[in-house]
Amino acid sequence: MLAAGTAVIGSLQFGYNTGVINAPQNIIESFYNETWNSRFSEPISQATLTALWSLSVAIFSVGGMLGSFSVGLFVNRFGRKNSMLMANVLAFIAAAFMGFSKLATSFEMLIIGRFIVGIYCGLSTGFVTMYIEEISPTSLRGALGTLHQLGVVIGILVAQIFGIESFMGNASLWPLLLGFIVLPAALQCILLPLCPESPRYLLINCNEESKARSVLMKLRGTDDVSEDMDEMKEESEQMTKEKKVTIPELFRSPMYRQPIFIAIMLQLSQQLSGINAVFYYSTGIFERAGVSQPVYATIGAGVVNTAFTVVSLFLVERTGRRPLHLIGLMGMAVSAVVLTIAMALLDQLRWMSYISILAIFSFVAFFEIGPGPIPWFIVAELFSQGPRPAAIAVAGFSNWSANFLVGMCFQYIEQLCGPYVFIIFTLLLLGFFTFTYFKVPETKGRTFDEIAAGFRKSTGQGSDKYSAPEEFNTLRGDDPDL
Repeated sequence: MLAAGTAVIGSLQFGYNTGVINAPQNIIESFYNETWNSRFSEPISQATLTALWSLSVAIFSVGGMLGSFSVGLFVNRFGRKNSMLMANVLAFIAAAFMGFSKLATSFEMLIIGRFIVGIYCGLSTGFVTMYIEEISPTSLRGALGTLHQLGVVIGILVAQIFGIESFMGNASLWPLLLGFIVLPAALQCILLPLCPESPRYLLINCNEESKARSVLMKLRGTDDVSEDMDEMKEESEQMTKEKKVTIPELFRSPMYRQPIFIAIMLQLSQQLSGINAVFYYSTGIFERAGVSQPVYATIGAGVVNTAFTVVSLFLVERTGRRPLHLIGLMGMAVSAVVLTIAMALLDQLRWMSYISILAIFSFVAFFEIGPGPIPWFIVAELFSQGPRPAAIAVAGFSNWSANFLVGMCFQYIEQLCGPYVFIIFTLLLLGFFTFTYFKVPETKGRTFDEIAAGFRKSTGQGSDKYSAPEEFNTLRGDDPDL
């Protein structure tokens, strides 16, 4: 738990930096205006201010794309643990740029800091999920994998609370709000040396069997780790039959094409579900609903976010990944329809404000049951040790790209569609539900090599170890009701 908890500090950083920029928007825009005025002796134009603010928000996702695509460059060369340790250098640099931007009267420093912390978060989302999946026993892989999303939502909630005007979301303390990331980064730097390296990396990548066995004994709390060692050796033997897997090879090889397509679609199902739109505009929705202190209602949504991630953590190994993802997608689709109706009728029926708030809470709850946590860790489960770094890089890049598109396009689409904008997300959610039902396998209780063997057999390249009924279950999920 020390190892998983230390790694998840990187997830918390991702969540914190996602949510921290929203609350002090007006105050930071005032800083932009004052800085512009001091330089050019004239107020900043509204168009320039809007462009600078949009850049400040969007540059985080651009950095995330770059960072996520670079995951494979680090993890195989430096290892999982050392990669997380090295990435914190970026967090310290970003904190300095953002924290001292007001003192230096430079909005450029803030924007550069947002870009650097985006690179850091893009790297962290890959490092953390890979490390946790590789140190986890098969029976707890889903539950521990959900810790990444729990870290993200706790980070968002902390950012929302710290961003309250009476705390740090004010004109004098907002640099500390943005520079706060230096503390979690320092804590992770202290704790990571106490954590073990991934035993899969030690055995399969470094061929250090004795070190891998020693690490496994510490992680499992028992001297008998022969089953884990045999599984990793089998996977290592399979890797020797494969050539090195690059990102282009993921798309060229029939063996990897199906799982990488599933990985990308699952990441898109998370970002194109509408969850970011709900959080970006929740304060405005609560204001329209007549909530006198909408910031506290937004924090309430963050609490629901966190609570249902904990629910998912306990359900994922009992129910399975595929059923939870399906339930989450359909629940979100229904909630989006209810939210659309409530917002459309808000002016005619005042009590619809309560329905809209309940719909938002429901939307967030269903997101954290499935589409929130599952896409992050199931990607690591779909691939064996060889292609896993490249696959996580591609999946992370897809996630950050979709995040960027939603952030840039939603406000314009919302102006065109009004309260009916969530119908677009409803259609997307139903499409992702259909895809998940027919294409996404159940990975609960299966080793990495068994999952990879299922895809190999589906392309006619697998061994005869698995029977046809077992293969059907591998590719379609083993729940008869789904």
